[in-house]
Amino acid sequence: MTTSEKTSRHTGDDGSSGVEARHLASVLRQKPAKQANCAAHGSYTSRNIMADIWTKCPVCANEAASKAKVDGERAEKQARVSRWAERLGHACIPSRFQDRTLDNFHAETVEQHSALRLATGYAEEFSGGAMLSGRSLVFVGGPGTGKTHLACAIALRIMGRAGHSALFMTVYDAMRHIKSTWGGNSKLSELQAVANLVEPDLLILDEVGQQYGSEAERQILFDVLNKRYEARRPCILLSNLDMKDVVAFLGERVIDRLAEDGAAFVAFKWESHRRGKK
Repeated sequence: MTTSEKTSRHTGDDGSSGVEARHLASVLRQKPAKQANCAAHGSYTSRNIMADIWTKCPVCANEAASKAKVDGERAEKQARVSRWAERLGHACIPSRFQDRTLDNFHAETVEQHSALRLATGYAEEFSGGAMLSGRSLVFVGGPGTGKTHLACAIALRIMGRAGHSALFMTVYDAMRHIKSTWGGNSKLSELQAVANLVEPDLLILDEVGQQYGSEAERQILFDVLNKRYEARRPCILLSNLDMKDVVAFLGERVIDRLAEDGAAFVAFKWESHRRGKK
């Protein structure tokens, strides 16, 4: 094939490809800017992008971009709120204590300030501290002294700032959760029910020793705490009993495991905050 034949195949016998190329160049060539009018914002300079495509009103474009940004931020905020609500639901923190923080704990006495410092330090160092060592807390004292407040405040802090999981339950509810698997209609096995209490990064057990259960129930509680001990998952145990009775209720095996990981035993010896309210 000669050179002229090759050229003929690329350009066509009538030179149509050359015409198309010139037409494309003409289409792509930008035209001079012109004045346009926006019904909302008046006159503006419109610039040619290509062919018959021109820039729109810059004020309208900025407003649309700002609206898209606000809508995106609102959607993200709603998503965060939804995720937080879901995590609160999973944590089972009672509604009354969902607004309890370390900052709004009312401390006046030296002992109260000491308990607050301990709780704050525990929460702040949770990821590199208790989460690694399994270090637990045991709060004992009369009703209304702030044990549940501080425990829930710790849980809310580690959930909100570090994304850890937490679970709040009374010992009675924990026993009921596990014993509910003993019937033939349960969808969970006893092992799965125990695993539900072992899985969270932090387990708060309230009303420890409130009702002296059977030996079988004590064994269940030991099983839960022992599995958390083995997994190095910390607990916060709350009780209205005095320290001596709590130690007796938990038993030597549990106390030894708590002590091994450096558990802090804190006595809330002051008067009830509720009695001071008018």
